[in-house]
Amino acid sequence: QLQLVESGGGLVQAGGSLRLSCVASGRTFTRYAMGWFRQAPGKESEFVAAITWSGAGRYYADSVKGRFTISRDNAKNTVSLQMSSLKPEDTAVYYCAATDYYGDYGARGRYKYWGQGTQVTVSS
Repeated sequence: QLQLVESGGGLVQAGGSLRLSCVASGRTFTRYAMGWFRQAPGKESEFVAAITWSGAGRYYADSVKGRFTISRDNAKNTVSLQMSSLKPEDTAVYYCAATDYYGDYGARGRYKYWGQGTQVTVSS
């Protein structure tokens, strides 16, 4: 089992920034590509960003490209999501996830392990 614990969510005004972190434990972190998904009330889960095990590959949803940056620190078993220029439509619960599949990182079904989520609320 790989355990994932997110932190860093909160309430922020539109245009502001937040940094989410996800700490992994229980298995070799570098076996996994990591992703962030989000789910707003009444909406389906949405891919946000993903990063390969080495950090060389980074992928973003069009809705966050240029505003969000995903990164990882394999020495600390941590993946982060730096969110800038936040909009009210970014309001959601954000989930960290891990996959040992290669490719198609935007597909929710590829991910085996999930964190419990952290709430991000952006006020207008």
